Amino acid sequence: KIRSHFSSSDYSAQSDSGCVGCFVNIVNAMFSLCKNSTAETAEEVVTPAPTGTMPTSAADMPRQTSDYMHGVRTARDERVGPERALAKLQEGNARFVSGAGNTRANFDAEHRQALAAHGQNPIAAIIGCADSRAPIEILFDALPGDIFTLRNAGNTLSHAEGSMVGSVEYCVGPLGAKLIVVLGHTKCGAVMGATQTMLASKKAGGAAAEKQTTLDKLLVGLGPVVQQAQLELKGSESAEEIAAHAVQVNIFAGIEKLLIYSEPIRTRAKSGEVQLHGAVYDI
Repeated sequence: KIRSHFSSSDYSAQSDSGCVGCFVNIVNAMFSLCKNSTAETAEEVVTPAPTGTMPTSAADMPRQTSDYMHGVRTARDERVGPERALAKLQEGNARFVSGAGNTRANFDAEHRQALAAHGQNPIAAIIGCADSRAPIEILFDALPGDIFTLRNAGNTLSHAEGSMVGSVEYCVGPLGAKLIVVLGHTKCGAVMGATQTMLASKKAGGAAAEKQTTLDKLLVGLGPVVQQAQLELKGSESAEEIAAHAVQVNIFAGIEKLLIYSEPIRTRAKSGEVQLHGAVYDI
């Protein structure tokens, strides 16, 4: 049910000092794995993914089998390259969509002991939304040890550069993951809240509330994202329309923040060692 897939594997060369504006042709692939698909997906203008980069149908994806040393992925197993890691996520999502995904049913005490004894070795770091309807490991039919998961409201880095970016650096550094995914989702409450906050602020002449909760500050931090979405929609005043588009804009913003704030991630991405991708989960 992951509707859209964006890749930064061919972003233009950037300077060592920053990456602003480095997303030329960043959208080079999209895939539809939507349960209960609607015309909305078919109407999107996309660049097809290269042949062979994803399963032709969910039915083609068997239940996950393990060739890991201890039946679960641990630090004793070999590292996985970005292309294979992405393919494994796509395969897991296909199982989830088809209803065949239940890999966790095979996870037992022996697997937990293996992870405790031998350490973790995730194939990817995924930054997702804390929305309870978007459980990342379930969406990708993944086992404990497969995915290094980071979640907050709105899958945003606007006020969490230290904890989120630092955690991703740990995943692609010491843990050796080669893939980073920023995962948004449709009907995101945080993005809708930020949209409504931005529109209300405009009507009030830009005046901010005298007292702001931490949540208020998070929503204000998403302001540039929804403003960009509104600009791309030619000034639409529809909160629903802006929020829907802002979900994708927010993914680009998250990828950009990772590259701007983290020299290690930027260096690995520039060399091709690590790939950054974005996706939208259609709930």
